[in-house]
Amino acid sequence: MFFQRIFDKTLAHASYVVGCQKSGDALVIDPQLDVDVYLQVAKDNNLKISKITETHIHADFLSGSRELAFITGAELYLSDEGGADWQYQFPHIGLHNGVIIKLGNLSLEVIHTPGHTPESISFILRDHPATDEPVMMFTGDFVFVGDIGRPDLLEKAAGITGTKEKGAKDMFESLKKFHNLPDHIQVWPAHGAGSACGKALGAVPSSTVGYEKIQNWALKFNESQQEDFVKELLADQPEPPKYFAKMKEFNKVDRPLLTEVPHYKRLNKEEYLRAYHQGITIIDTRNKIDFAKGFIPGSINIQGNNSFSTWSGWFLQYDMPFIVIAEPEKVEDLARKLMRIGLDSAIGYYPDVNSLDLELEQANTIDYETFKAKVEAGTHQIIDIRNQTEYNDGHIKDAEHVFIGTLPENTDKISKEKPVIIHCQAGDRSSIGYSLLRKLGFNNIENYSGGMKEWKENNGSVVK
Repeated sequence: MFFQRIFDKTLAHASYVVGCQKSGDALVIDPQLDVDVYLQVAKDNNLKISKITETHIHADFLSGSRELAFITGAELYLSDEGGADWQYQFPHIGLHNGVIIKLGNLSLEVIHTPGHTPESISFILRDHPATDEPVMMFTGDFVFVGDIGRPDLLEKAAGITGTKEKGAKDMFESLKKFHNLPDHIQVWPAHGAGSACGKALGAVPSSTVGYEKIQNWALKFNESQQEDFVKELLADQPEPPKYFAKMKEFNKVDRPLLTEVPHYKRLNKEEYLRAYHQGITIIDTRNKIDFAKGFIPGSINIQGNNSFSTWSGWFLQYDMPFIVIAEPEKVEDLARKLMRIGLDSAIGYYPDVNSLDLELEQANTIDYETFKAKVEAGTHQIIDIRNQTEYNDGHIKDAEHVFIGTLPENTDKISKEKPVIIHCQAGDRSSIGYSLLRKLGFNNIENYSGGMKEWKENNGSVVK
């Protein structure tokens, strides 16, 4: 048997290549959109990708299943569970609970495991030459290492009201199936730490059924504790990025295929300035320190790190062209990160803000001592832009909470008369927030870049 995990750390997304080396066939589970990685794995291991499948209609990334099927000619196996509203709207081979997918000497048994979504399925793998006992379980967003999939995304992200409580109850029932599985089965989920598909995902890539029974909080409830389980599961879930709703739509419908990584044109100075003066959105991907030293007025600082695609998904519209500020050697990586969430409307990139003959602005960044003095003086409005759970766990007295993802919709909560200081945990999000507010016309604003991390390190007081 061949097995390889492919992990995209920018979205904390895991996909899998499983192969029978005797027959030369391979199956890909939950592929990302830039599918060249799977083609290379197959080539390097003398395998032919003959089957592709998914655990559910994903919300956090744009699936590459159809692209990979188009390129390879592989059969596409997708869930037909969940009812009429949860069906894939393009040709595929439908899967139901108990169906067996054969792959040479291997087989994958489908288990319907609703909760995260109504159509969610898991796969139990058997390597028959070795044993007819189950060996691995690909759980998708059903069971993670240390956590389970959240059932509220359909309501919070896609706006389908009344689904989160039902999803939580479905999850409670699905976990009974998990409880009944042999302890030795390896658990391989679709996400790890950093994903917004749960609230406490572990950083370890895999687990076992037995270990999850011991340490996963969600498997501690007995038959009579469904209400307690539902309450705990729905509590303190992180805010789902805005782009999740689009991913649900795009992954369900017959959309145009994107079979290649977009090539971003290097704009010349005249092309850039023309687009800039037309009001095209500018995403500056430099690190926050360089951005603070000098940035193009109206540009948004989303650093090109592992969180780049997530925050871009919060603030970029799918029908909105944009330009990235980035060094040439970083552009392909940025293009991949954006295409994985379906953002492919960049009109190009420009490498050097200092060569544009524009008057750059500088960020008003303050240090700990300055921030402390202004907090004590009570002269400034303090805005904490971390998520709700972080804020509830401890915040600076009198600090008001406005989550960064909803900042553009909550500008009425930001004072235009009183000076404002924003902060996050360690400065990355506050650099985004500062640039957004400056773009929206807030000029009397400062960024405490040290954030709560530095505040606590200096024994700054917090309240809950």
